[in-house]
Amino acid sequence: MNRRPIFLITVLCFGFAFFYIPILSMIVYSFNASRLATVWGGFSTKWYATLFSNKQVISAAILSLQIALLSATCATILGTMAGIALARFKKFRGRVLFSGLITAPLIMPEVITGISSLMLFILMAQWIGWPASRGFTTVTIAHITFSMTFVATIVSSRLIAADQAIEEAAMDLGSKPWQVMKDITLPIISPAILSGWLLAFTISLDDVVITNFTTGPGNTTLPLLIWSKVKLGVTPDINALATIIVCIVGLGVIIAGIVMNRAEKRRDADIRLAYRANE
Repeated sequence: MNRRPIFLITVLCFGFAFFYIPILSMIVYSFNASRLATVWGGFSTKWYATLFSNKQVISAAILSLQIALLSATCATILGTMAGIALARFKKFRGRVLFSGLITAPLIMPEVITGISSLMLFILMAQWIGWPASRGFTTVTIAHITFSMTFVATIVSSRLIAADQAIEEAAMDLGSKPWQVMKDITLPIISPAILSGWLLAFTISLDDVVITNFTTGPGNTTLPLLIWSKVKLGVTPDINALATIIVCIVGLGVIIAGIVMNRAEKRRDADIRLAYRANE
């Protein structure tokens, strides 16, 4: 009777181990005193000191964070509007085409997206003279283009699952559409918006393929820098850099989980109070 749960637990533990053991090994070897990444030479934190004194790494990290913050914010705004349109406006001319354009980048290979973005920027430079060169602006635009689709999908899924009767009741009681949007719709989808922003930020921060097509000389992001270093072999300073990124991402996920959990509880409490007030 208990064979199936035991089997599922075993498979689950194997899956987690397969994913997390390499990450834990990387973190351990980031404190390796040896210059060889796979040969343990004792405990040392010198590679972290070397990393923070490397101006090239610091510059690439700052550029990546700037691009990720700007692209995630713009993608969240545009993706939220697109998700609301898909979930709440059931019938409008061109809806099928609009839905297809939103979901197409989700299944399109990044190589195709990168090549098409590169061709677009080249043609725009020839026709209107902008962008004059590829760099921060072109990378940010390309990241906004493909990451907003993830935000739109998350927000629309949240709205479809939400109870639309609450919004309709507010409209019946005399609320204006913008009031319903501000007081009801946005609080309902706020966890989805935060999740979409985090996903867009993460996608932008670790993208290599599209960034490689749309960037130019002097605008090397952190993933491109890591990729160029890994080609020559993994060194302990790369392990230290990856460890810092893992810690930052993990901390962000924990904070986001706490914020979304509190927002969800607050929303459920507000809904219960609203139902009691109408009884």
